[in-house]
Amino acid sequence: MTPATAPDNRWLPSAADPMFILAMDHRASFAKDLFNIIGTPSPEDVARMRTAKSLIYEGLRQVTVEGSGRLGVLVDEDFGSPVTKAARRDGVVLAMPIEKSGVAVFELEYGDRFAEHVAAFDPDFVKVLVRYNPDDPPEVRDTQLSRLHAVSDWAAGDGRRWLFELLVPPTPDQLAEPGGRDGYDRDIRPGLTATVITQLQAAGVHPSIWKLEGYDTTAGAEQVLAVVAADRDHPASCIVLGRDAPLARVEHWLRIAAANPGYAGFAVGRTIWEEPLRAHLAQQLQADQLVDQVAHTYTDLIHAYVNARGAASTK
Repeated sequence: MTPATAPDNRWLPSAADPMFILAMDHRASFAKDLFNIIGTPSPEDVARMRTAKSLIYEGLRQVTVEGSGRLGVLVDEDFGSPVTKAARRDGVVLAMPIEKSGVAVFELEYGDRFAEHVAAFDPDFVKVLVRYNPDDPPEVRDTQLSRLHAVSDWAAGDGRRWLFELLVPPTPDQLAEPGGRDGYDRDIRPGLTATVITQLQAAGVHPSIWKLEGYDTTAGAEQVLAVVAADRDHPASCIVLGRDAPLARVEHWLRIAAANPGYAGFAVGRTIWEEPLRAHLAQQLQADQLVDQVAHTYTDLIHAYVNARGAASTK
């Protein structure tokens, strides 16, 4: 596994030295969808979910990056604290969420005490997840922009690098356009995403890395990257998220991204581990088989990205 020592806190991924994050910071959905837990989990429930996330992480530990690139894990405090300790020991880049899970409008997980929790774990990156559409009600947009500006100011003042995970869910009117969800993703979402990023930048929101939904076309990816690159005072790179999409589609998104130097890797979660974890919980897979399947799919995605980047660099 690479690297063998803890990553330099000054390090940022780039096209030449990408970051491959195994994402498992899911909390509300993890408990509800996989363990049928609604409400506050019991100590026994928490122990089961921590064991599950530790098994997923064991899949990461089987993976080696040849050449440039670093392995990373995105994991939460509640169900992933054992993983955070293992990542530190293994020299894996550690990212942790600070948003409250399962809410439509961004808010901090621990309110005014969120910075104390960040300091206790001292991750290499913190992450926020935000759902934002330019056609959202003005009061919702204003609330999110104000809260995110405060996070951006805190990160700059505290010397924290942070990931901005941006989801742009369609409104009913947008989804009713020809092509349905696929048409929205291909033809509409890139322009909306560019608009959202422009609004965020204008509101003083400046993450280290934009964690973005994948794009089906090179033109769509380039439209968004042009807006990111236009903010020369706050340079940032982009990575691709998985959105629980089928493996073939995620691989396509990665190939589109890797061909463009504005991208610096990916952060993919459920596409890698949800199916084998469900099978394990249903006693259809042994723990070692779960670990092997996670490692295999994670490796496939890394190879898809690296091979696409290599092909692009030789053109």
